[in-house]
Amino acid sequence: MQRTQDGLDLFALLTLWIVLVPWAEFNRGGVSVAAMSARALISAVYGIDMVVRCSMAPKGLQYARQHPIGLLSVVMPPLRIVFSLRLIQSLFRRGALSRFLLAACVLLMNGALIVYYVERDAPGANITSFGASVWWSIVTVTTVGYGDLYPVTTYGRTVATAVMVIGLLSLAVVTAQISSSFNDQARLRRLAAPPEPAQGPDGGHIAADLSVVDLRELRDRLNALLGEPSARPHGPGAEDDST
Repeated sequence: MQRTQDGLDLFALLTLWIVLVPWAEFNRGGVSVAAMSARALISAVYGIDMVVRCSMAPKGLQYARQHPIGLLSVVMPPLRIVFSLRLIQSLFRRGALSRFLLAACVLLMNGALIVYYVERDAPGANITSFGASVWWSIVTVTTVGYGDLYPVTTYGRTVATAVMVIGLLSLAVVTAQISSSFNDQARLRRLAAPPEPAQGPDGGHIAADLSVVDLRELRDRLNALLGEPSARPHGPGAEDDST
């Protein structure tokens, strides 16, 4: 079920542009039939998913009542974005850089498609082709910003803001992942390197693997140099000098 859930969340990301482009924009250019078919397919996929989940649940009707967003997303596909946010949140986990970049590219292409449809016929628009929209999205997400292409509609500028946020997040996540990788490599090198011997008072090296016997002998020699009696040995084999 979790694997199916992740696949549906990814499907929601892939088809985000279809449900976010205003319907009036699809009516221009003779693509309304294709858009209507795509939206119907999305609703059918979400509907089948809810039917399967309700049939597998012990109490199907109760499961449906406890998941109203899943039911509403069948007739209103944009609500499925709520589930996609959970997928995006999981991409920020450590070690998920490749999945994060994939999701960022999918969102970037969604932004390019949305901007293309809302800008192509707008008065004074300069993004009038899909290729120009893709070029604008790449320039924007990399924070280069040549300024040769830019959205002129309110909807297009709203999408452009989201593309800018995606670019900033991508740079932050990539930088954090690279820094973490370097830190892990340095830590592994420190653990793999042999420990350096300690320096004695005379500049010589002190062995790091002294046994208990060596330590006792060293203690006795120090006591002898200081003129103090050696400590009595302890244990079952020690002699009792009280007699």
